Amino acid sequence: MALVNEHFLKLPGSYLFSDIAKRVNAYKVTHPDTPLIRLGIGDVTCPLPAACIEAMHRAVDEMADAKSFHGYGPEQGYGFLINAIIKHDFAPRGINLSPSEVFINDGAKSDLGNIGELLRWDNSMGITDPVYPVYVDSNIMCGRSGVLNEEGKWSNVTYLPCTAENGFVPAIPDHRIDLLYLCYPNNPTGTTLTYGQLKQWVDYALANDTLIVFDAAYEAYIREPDVPHSIYEIRGAKKVAIEIRSFSKNAGFTGVRCGYTVIPKELTVATLNEERIPLNPLWNRRQCTKFNGTSYITQRGAEAVYSADGQKQVKATIDYYMENARIMREGLKSAGLEVYGGVNAPYIWLKAPRGLSSWKFFDKLLYDINIVSTPGVGFGPSGEGYLRLTAFGRREDCIKAMERISDWKI
Repeated sequence: MALVNEHFLKLPGSYLFSDIAKRVNAYKVTHPDTPLIRLGIGDVTCPLPAACIEAMHRAVDEMADAKSFHGYGPEQGYGFLINAIIKHDFAPRGINLSPSEVFINDGAKSDLGNIGELLRWDNSMGITDPVYPVYVDSNIMCGRSGVLNEEGKWSNVTYLPCTAENGFVPAIPDHRIDLLYLCYPNNPTGTTLTYGQLKQWVDYALANDTLIVFDAAYEAYIREPDVPHSIYEIRGAKKVAIEIRSFSKNAGFTGVRCGYTVIPKELTVATLNEERIPLNPLWNRRQCTKFNGTSYITQRGAEAVYSADGQKQVKATIDYYMENARIMREGLKSAGLEVYGGVNAPYIWLKAPRGLSSWKFFDKLLYDINIVSTPGVGFGPSGEGYLRLTAFGRREDCIKAMERISDWKI
């Protein structure tokens, strides 16, 4: 008899965005002719950069010729993309990486969920709260999160509240944590850490032998000068941090699937007898066993992001989304709402008025003015009373949404 992994049974009934889809579908059944403005899920709407499309077309043509055909590729990724990443994303910031420290994946979500396989189930973990659901859910699946209590918190998780009261900057914990997830610019709040604030976390990790998983999926949206683009800009971070990035939100690869993970060779973890083990070769072994690599065509498209034309086109797309964010941020403030984020990230963190809960405010937006959002409580206990809006929509929809909100009697 095959026995189920009972940790999966601890998961919430469905993924946050599945719950949202069910509510929206129920609304559409009773209002089939009502057009909705979708500012909820963080999918992009602009097409791929022309440089990426052209590169992928060339790659397809290569696959049609036996002389240039590519079969199985390296599980770690092709050298042409890895070298481009190092040259453009890290070297200009004074960060030295070797090609064997960069692993190409099929999107940041996969590696964020899978990286925990390298660690014992009984490591303690810490998360900022609110937080991207994958961090917690993937650890529930392997039994690392503990037991869910009546307050909606997991017993083996240290929650680091990010609220308006602390400026969305989490306090350094007063005890050691084995595994820590940080996401900056932050999804969902759209807020950031300065160099000094991130340095405090690296110093904490060095002092407490803590492993940091640093999610930098939105680094291309950073506008302000005192916000680090990579955790490796902080001295000592290579000894304690994994960094994960994505081509989804800067180059529109949500449907193409490509990202990468950096695991420095200096990074080690311990065995029970206190032997130090480097994580880089373990991750390489895991990938070679359980991952077939990202397609050649996709990686050629990602490489084109770093071409001169690709860089201009990606910048134009990011500027488009950030102008959406400005329009939304200013429109919401003009309507008298409390707003955060939207300066260094494409996310707006919106405080529900009159003490409404996240789901109550979600329903009011949906039924009163036909706008789809994301309830903040879906990102953790500290998200209660907030909504997340994204700037990834079409410009005309963002403008129309703000017009509806400005005329709305909340």
